[in-house]
Amino acid sequence: MANKNSAKKALRRSETQRARNQATESMLKTVVKKAKRAAGDQKPAAIKSAVKALDKAAERGIIHKNQAARRKSRLMKAASKSE
Repeated sequence: MANKNSAKKALRRSETQRARNQATESMLKTVVKKAKRAAGDQKPAAIKSAVKALDKAAERGIIHKNQAARRKSRLMKAASKSE
């Protein structure tokens, strides 16, 4: 365990951030999964919300910007394939 107050605070902060990142990652997986299902039904609202969520996560540094771009690209490819 950490001895200094600053180290203790850093541990608390990193634990909070870890929990927040995990929740966001889980939400991203859910949104992308729903968007892929909606791609077959041609529902652009689900795809739009998935793209927005991916962009926001990349902006906050939860996922890398290239990973967000890759996921969006695959999502768009699946959407255009189903048309």
